[in-house]
Amino acid sequence: MAKDFEASKPIYIQIADKIIQQIVREEVKPGDKLPSVREMAIQSGVNPNTIQRTYTEMERMGVVETKRGQGTFVVERAEIVMEMKQSMQREIIGQFVNSMTELGISKEQMVVGLDEFLREGDRS
Repeated sequence: MAKDFEASKPIYIQIADKIIQQIVREEVKPGDKLPSVREMAIQSGVNPNTIQRTYTEMERMGVVETKRGQGTFVVERAEIVMEMKQSMQREIIGQFVNSMTELGISKEQMVVGLDEFLREGDRS
């Protein structure tokens, strides 16, 4: 996991986002055990309290569950993963649209530009 964090967003949220991306990409599967707080802190280069806060936030979101004495596990509910994927998609599209709007690009121009970009990608 990267040790470079953005100053604009709390570190525990950035770590949660990275774990959620791994779950959505199916690098981490439902039912998988996450590293212990201490292990994840070492991997991430942060204080264990930050990882505990990350896991607590993810548990609050319904993404993971902690089993006393066993560890923290990804929930085994496919609908949660689908919701996370859709939420991330909306967030990324929203950022794209906001950036394009700030540049003065119309919705129609965005659609045409995106279509051209995707078609060019098909050629490679």
